[in-house]
Amino acid sequence: MLVTAAGVALVAAGVALADKEKIARTAAGNARARTEVVRRTDLGKNWSGGFKKPVFSSGLRCSYKPKQSDLVVIGAAETLWDRPTTYEIESEAQVLRTAAMVRRDWRRTVIAPQVLSCLRKTFEAYVGSDGKVISVRRVAFPHLTTYTRAFRFLATLGTGNGRELLEIDILAMGAGRSEVSLSLTAAGGNKAWLRAQELRLARVLAHRMHS
Repeated sequence: MLVTAAGVALVAAGVALADKEKIARTAAGNARARTEVVRRTDLGKNWSGGFKKPVFSSGLRCSYKPKQSDLVVIGAAETLWDRPTTYEIESEAQVLRTAAMVRRDWRRTVIAPQVLSCLRKTFEAYVGSDGKVISVRRVAFPHLTTYTRAFRFLATLGTGNGRELLEIDILAMGAGRSEVSLSLTAAGGNKAWLRAQELRLARVLAHRMHS
């Protein structure tokens, strides 16, 4: 979440923007969140990484500031895995105090009409002056959980003949009191790998969210 894609992916996890949610983590909430992220056993060989400290702030660069102060996070977990210079997988889970909070947060930070343009501005900042954004769009994805939405980011990095394609797929899912985001980054345009891994891991996480 290469340079991490976290600044782009956080919106899909229902994280705090300017109006911060309340953090009241419990042992049970954290334990639940840790079951809903990508683990080492979910991946094949040659991956490095693991759990990292959850981030409760956003790298989003836009004027949209949805309300968050009526939300209470009781559990959070995040993992980051990479195969150097080629692939990166990040997953984040938050458990809120009530399912109604997840429903409100989904409306504000995932499906609100302002979100797509906000993501584009953030992605433009992420790729920097040596990058060129090709597209930022919502894409179809199987409805695996109560709430499911997917986004795709395409850009080129570098200059001249050394330009390289960068693709980031971000999936947001919500069920019960849980919100989960899954982001996969592929350098060099390996679309087949990215699509297959995204669907496989999404099914794994969706199953855990419903168990």
